[in-house]
Amino acid sequence: MSLSRREFLRRNSLTGLSAVLSPGLLAEAVPALAPISKGTSGISTDLAALGGPPLRTKPWPTWPIWNPETDEKRLLEVIRSGVWSRASVVSEFEEKWAATVGAKRCLSVVNGTNALIASLAQFDIQGGDEVLVPAYTFIGTVAPVLAVGAMPIFVDVERDTFQMDPAQIEARITPRTRAIIPVHILGLPSDMTRILPIARKHNLIVIEDACQAHMAEIDHKQVGTLGDAGCFSFQNSKNLAIGEAGAIVSNNDAFMDRCFSYHNYGNPYGTVSGVIGIGTLMQGTKLRLTEYQAAIGLAQLERLDQQTALRNANAAYLKAKIEKIPGILPYRLYDSVTRAAFHLFPFRYEPEAFKGLSREQFLKALTAEGIPCSGGYTPLNKMPFLNDAFESKNYQKIYPKEMINYNSYLENNQCPTNDLLCQEAVWLSQSMLLGSQTDMDDIAHAIEKIHGQADKLVMKK
Repeated sequence: MSLSRREFLRRNSLTGLSAVLSPGLLAEAVPALAPISKGTSGISTDLAALGGPPLRTKPWPTWPIWNPETDEKRLLEVIRSGVWSRASVVSEFEEKWAATVGAKRCLSVVNGTNALIASLAQFDIQGGDEVLVPAYTFIGTVAPVLAVGAMPIFVDVERDTFQMDPAQIEARITPRTRAIIPVHILGLPSDMTRILPIARKHNLIVIEDACQAHMAEIDHKQVGTLGDAGCFSFQNSKNLAIGEAGAIVSNNDAFMDRCFSYHNYGNPYGTVSGVIGIGTLMQGTKLRLTEYQAAIGLAQLERLDQQTALRNANAAYLKAKIEKIPGILPYRLYDSVTRAAFHLFPFRYEPEAFKGLSREQFLKALTAEGIPCSGGYTPLNKMPFLNDAFESKNYQKIYPKEMINYNSYLENNQCPTNDLLCQEAVWLSQSMLLGSQTDMDDIAHAIEKIHGQADKLVMKK
């Protein structure tokens, strides 16, 4: 993506502002948004959902970003070398990612889901064990728990932060509980300052799902490095995009040696060693990253810090605008958060403030105005994949019948706050936050436009 000199200076000044101001101070530093009215800036007040022209027709920043002049040299070198399977470029990427997040070790794998599977397996979490997971997350958090034969136990969330509610954790702990997977969902850090003491009190392993939270920080320490291990995803939509890839980070050498062995069929590595020539030592699988994937990752990593700063600055600016609109409730960051990642920009929508306009109608109206958006997750703790696991031979043999009775499980894993959050959340994608402040104004103006004429949309219904 080539930038004009004016755009380069604007972006760098914005990035610098985000580096010195907290989100709250940055919000105070931005100018007030002029109310939208007929004739203001030539913008029509006729709703696009009712046949008027959309407020915005300009395209949003595309994702992923690929700069041929800077990104292709290394990739072409790898392709032309013929060395495509794991070798020195993968090792270089691992070293740089570990240094980026502040971890001692990093192991790259094929995706974030398998990073979690490998981590659970190498902490010896398996059949008969319980793992606490937040209700507001992607299936990629819970599928690994089932993959190792363990039982996911859902913890309800806080509506304003979108995160696992630490106050709900201890009530979910049983003698079977072995681990907690806090998820820094949407790129907003979980409340690790409250979760970690609970885990230590109950001797629980903490595996951070940081798949959406590249370079997010709590008290200036990056997420993924706070627990026993951290897992990242580099899937195509993520803030560091490789297509499909993931990583495990940890300061525990013995654990990381086991993970390396596991991702390479269980062959000897580091402290996982035996008699020379004895062969494969432990159960494993094949999760190795390729050299050309690592080359793509190294190119993306060069601009991740600047992109993260820009997302934070634009998120703070946008939040300061839309939180003034009745019925729009943006995310809340914990006081300990010194940086978020903003894989998504979330807010909650209250129909009552929009004349009873449903969220579905609001999403359609906002999209019609040229602002792409979505309603996010549906309740994961109620999905039939759980029953499918419980009906499998393994679960039938491992667990007592009362534990895998699907109806009883649903009753015991109710998360009413999550149910409500899934009905009111609205998401904007991370690539939108790579635009300008004018782009953020478009989002705020579109929401104001809908708010001001919500009664017309309700009447249409």
